[in-house]
Amino acid sequence: MIYRVRRIASGEWRALRAIRLEALRDSPIAFSSSLAEAAAFSNTVWQQQAAREADSASSATFVAMDEAGDWVGMAAAAPLAEVPDHAHVYAVYVSPAHRGPAGPAAALMATAIRFARDHTDAAWLTLGVHEDNLHARAFYRKLGFAETGKVVPYVLNPSRKVHVMGYQHFRSAPR
Repeated sequence: MIYRVRRIASGEWRALRAIRLEALRDSPIAFSSSLAEAAAFSNTVWQQQAAREADSASSATFVAMDEAGDWVGMAAAAPLAEVPDHAHVYAVYVSPAHRGPAGPAAALMATAIRFARDHTDAAWLTLGVHEDNLHARAFYRKLGFAETGKVVPYVLNPSRKVHVMGYQHFRSAPR
């Protein structure tokens, strides 16, 4: 299958909402918000989020589309306001039927990494992975992310941990 990866458009809030809720249903520990919380957002909140992620100079959400034009994955990148000089990849998700080596995950990540490199002044690129998400940690390692040694409490259950991984070649890779 051939996938197309692109930045979301401002008016695509319904599709953004649908894939985000799918992601939260399918992989609840992979994200820092709950399905109930996201499902309760008003249409206005989703409209504002889509507009911001479509038009911001420094943050963006990207989607992978299958040959039929259906959204089957997403990834976002933005500066980390709380951590100076850091950008962050987040909201990474691929529908179960589209996972694996032939799926769009690597292309989504490459697009998010390239966006962060080209549209932020951050020196570091990170992402967080729940301690139980071993498959994701292995995938990110294959892409060039490494354990930083930093571990933070998981927002939805502080007794669990999130491992912070850093992209080793963030500023050394070609633009």
